[in-house]
Amino acid sequence: MPKKKRGSILQSGREISRQELDEIQETVGVFPRLSRTELAATICEHLGWMTASGGYKIDACMKLLEKLESKGFVELPEKQQRTKRQQSGKNVALTSKTEAQADIVCNLGELGLVNVEVVKSKESTGLWNEYVSRYHYLGYKKPFGYVLRYFIVSEQGFLGCLMFAGAAKALAVRDRWIGWTQIQRLRNLAWVINNSRFLIFPWVQVKNLASHILGRVARRVREDWQERWGYSPVLAETFVDPQYYEGICYKAANWEYLGMTTGKGLVRKGRTYTTTSKKIFVKPLVKNWQSLLCSEQLEGRVDE
Repeated sequence: MPKKKRGSILQSGREISRQELDEIQETVGVFPRLSRTELAATICEHLGWMTASGGYKIDACMKLLEKLESKGFVELPEKQQRTKRQQSGKNVALTSKTEAQADIVCNLGELGLVNVEVVKSKESTGLWNEYVSRYHYLGYKKPFGYVLRYFIVSEQGFLGCLMFAGAAKALAVRDRWIGWTQIQRLRNLAWVINNSRFLIFPWVQVKNLASHILGRVARRVREDWQERWGYSPVLAETFVDPQYYEGICYKAANWEYLGMTTGKGLVRKGRTYTTTSKKIFVKPLVKNWQSLLCSEQLEGRVDE
């Protein structure tokens, strides 16, 4: 029989009151046949616990439920096992659509109008995934959470790919630079986005193209993100592996270098991993980015 919870509890930057904890216990008890995900969605709806884009904070609620279960306050249904295929995502098949093209070697001015276009359709997303899988040194990995893909285009066709996704959950150098508290970081992290993929196709050899593209996308990504996800980010970050690149194009596009990552991944219970240290670059997207990230002013979409 679950215990009665006394006092409040802090989870992902939100204080869950004693009354809310009692309501959570009641919900878990009333709906024993719901899956863990369905329970989390139901509890988020009751609590009004929403992400910046207006969706339910399923991950945060799942962590809260598991914490309560470990302390004996609720009894959750068994976890549903996902297959290896579901966990890793589908492998990307390579087709003739993404085969190398004739070399494009010219000055930026000779290239004509260059733009970035948001990838929206299922067909375009598949093509973007294929290009990145084929030509990016990190390959393609199914992204989690909020994502915005771009094609780099000109009159001569596709020139490359860009992607922005969620920021690193915790990054000591970045977090000190921002100056926010742990609670502020947990509450406002969604307003930081990560340029997780940037690819100029190997047959495109145009000096200054990369920095030009970074400048163009920085001027429009807030509007594009608002249209797609219902809120506007205020800071962008990226990681550059010095084994492959120096980050010259980011410097040329006025991204600020903060330092190196530790090479240690996010700590998880019973799991550790290491990787190579990366250079950290950031780009403020609004003038008052710091005061916003350290405040309670940031609000996202209320309704989907």
